[in-house]
Amino acid sequence: GFYTTLLLTQTPGHILTQTNNKTEILCELEQEHTGVYWYRWSQQRQHFEFLVFSNTLGKTTYGPNVRQDKFSVHEARSHSSSSLHISHLHPSDSGTYYCSVSQSSQLLLGTGTQLRVVDALPPKTTQTPVSKKPVPRITKGKAASREG
Repeated sequence: GFYTTLLLTQTPGHILTQTNNKTEILCELEQEHTGVYWYRWSQQRQHFEFLVFSNTLGKTTYGPNVRQDKFSVHEARSHSSSSLHISHLHPSDSGTYYCSVSQSSQLLLGTGTQLRVVDALPPKTTQTPVSKKPVPRITKGKAASREG
């Protein structure tokens, strides 16, 4: 399976955040590349949207109708990783984001990051303990006899 070595690992896999926040998606690039493409898959519109391309010289090209103040790409000096920063988040930004590199006429896709932007975060549900049985306590006598 030589394809496994060509994986672009994206972290985190899921992001749930609120409107007006900003977020960042990291893409680890283990192979030679001339630049990184970022795409968004929209479940609603059922299509891949090209967001931004950043080449290794630091030149950035934006897709049509993509706001430059919203998306920015930061590359690690070693070009071993690239991160997409998204600001002024809006529910319409929800979707699955993919980094991608072109390698020997193949387009390699990242593992994908699902972004969900909501107006209000759901309240955190408190975990109820499974059993309410009292914890059995070991009497001192027994504990002493176990030692040694």
